[in-house]
Amino acid sequence: MGRELREVVYVDGVRTAFGRAGADGYFWKTRADDMAVKVVRELLRRNPQLPPERIDDVVLAATAQVGDQGLTLGRDVALLAGLPKTVPGFAVDRMCAGALTATTAGAGEIAMGAAEVVLVGGVEHMGHHPMGEDVDFNPRFVSERIVGDSAAVMGQTAENLHDAFPHLTREHADRFAVASQQKAAKAWDDGVMDGIVVPMSVFTEEGWTVAERDQFLRPDTTLEGLATLRTPFRTAGRVTAGNSAGLTDGATAALLTSDQAAAELGLEPRMRLVAFAYSGVEPELMGLGPVPATNRVLEQAGISLDDVGLFELNEPFAVQVLTWCDGMGVASDDPRLNPYGGAIACGHPLAATGVRLMAQLAYGFRERPDARYGLTALCIGLGMGAAILWENLQNGG
Repeated sequence: MGRELREVVYVDGVRTAFGRAGADGYFWKTRADDMAVKVVRELLRRNPQLPPERIDDVVLAATAQVGDQGLTLGRDVALLAGLPKTVPGFAVDRMCAGALTATTAGAGEIAMGAAEVVLVGGVEHMGHHPMGEDVDFNPRFVSERIVGDSAAVMGQTAENLHDAFPHLTREHADRFAVASQQKAAKAWDDGVMDGIVVPMSVFTEEGWTVAERDQFLRPDTTLEGLATLRTPFRTAGRVTAGNSAGLTDGATAALLTSDQAAAELGLEPRMRLVAFAYSGVEPELMGLGPVPATNRVLEQAGISLDDVGLFELNEPFAVQVLTWCDGMGVASDDPRLNPYGGAIACGHPLAATGVRLMAQLAYGFRERPDARYGLTALCIGLGMGAAILWENLQNGG
């Protein structure tokens, strides 16, 4: 017997401030799962009409599924957050697309009628678990030439993009980085992040403090300053710490429901999930992944890029966003693109980032009721891309 798929809506999303990874960061003495507990509890606080027992699943992502972000993270955090023991949970890993994959996994449950309310998100404590630590790469990857030597080092793949697209120069990347910092600073000054970032009390070497503002924000960044930075991935290269996202710790969580459950519980949906796609590309050029993913998601929806009013793209490296712009025919200074800045300014805690993109898009939809569709997209290590197309439900239509 056939069944009718249910519409999936985004109700709310939050994140911690993103702290610098390492001993001088906010979260050095804080557990990763406790960071995730904080954002889950905040979603419940902000949506008191949602009875905790109505949550059907908790799907949380982490790239390094070890230590304080190991176990079955969704179930671990659900229990620690005080959700009823009847609420299940699980963990997913698609590296940088972890939170987006948690979102599409949870959306699948809702669409199929297996769930009505799902919490999704991700956490990455890069201070406790540096990228690649304790990973045993199969030697056949290189010996059998399945991937090139550079595929496992994200900074080297970014240098490869500069090689492949020589017109995307270091100066172009630096200009994009300056703009990201400026837009992020303005977003904080304008109160954009007040409704997205959850302050969290943390213990540090200096005692108790409140992690309430991203630690990598550098609003005084200049082109002249960026030009002096070294290129750690290649002599006389083009990728620097200034035109890349910093290594960060952070957690995110979002509330997804069916449209029927939102109406029943008195929740206000802000976006409808229209379509999603994942794609694979050459691992050595992993930053290209969002281009085919975007094309696939537009084809699914039967619309063109001109129909999309807002883009939230991750910024692991400026050149990666520039290759998406180049491939999609979008100017790097298009006002639709990352209007509140991106990961170059706030950081990129791997599996957590996807919900940050979603939360910023939802805010952008509120400010731009004329924008019917918006895109969240990012590249993924080992040569993949992800894209989710959303419809604005805040436009009064």
